[in-house]
Amino acid sequence: MQLDDQYFMRKALSEAETAFEMEEVPVGAVVVINQQIIARAHNLTERLHDVTAHAEMQAITSAANFLGGKYLKGCTLYVTLEPCIMCMGALYWSQVDRVVFGAYDVKRGYQTKGIVPHPKTTVLGGVLEEEASVLMRRFFQKRR
Repeated sequence: MQLDDQYFMRKALSEAETAFEMEEVPVGAVVVINQQIIARAHNLTERLHDVTAHAEMQAITSAANFLGGKYLKGCTLYVTLEPCIMCMGALYWSQVDRVVFGAYDVKRGYQTKGIVPHPKTTVLGGVLEEEASVLMRRFFQKRR
């Protein structure tokens, strides 16, 4: 059975829900190679007191450890929110094949800042965008 982008984005959304329950900004990510999830992560910036502990950064590190190397060639990163400039920079250096994200981040997303992905990386945005956006809105309404 061929699993699709929505299937894997739902897995990333599950990670985002975990972050939400931990009172972290609800962003989740998974890394997939050959239809297999090799890394799961969510934001840990509050818990680790680390501004770099975004879901994507955690997922990149976990996937690289799983693969035994620094490059994520052949991998797809699914993340519930458009990557920021830091995360897209790390994804650039990882040479990941694809980045698939849910909600657009018009304030802090890499596109708004003019960052360009690695030439060999394809990007698809808006996958389960509504579900990802609703979770973010719930989180920030709860904090206000």
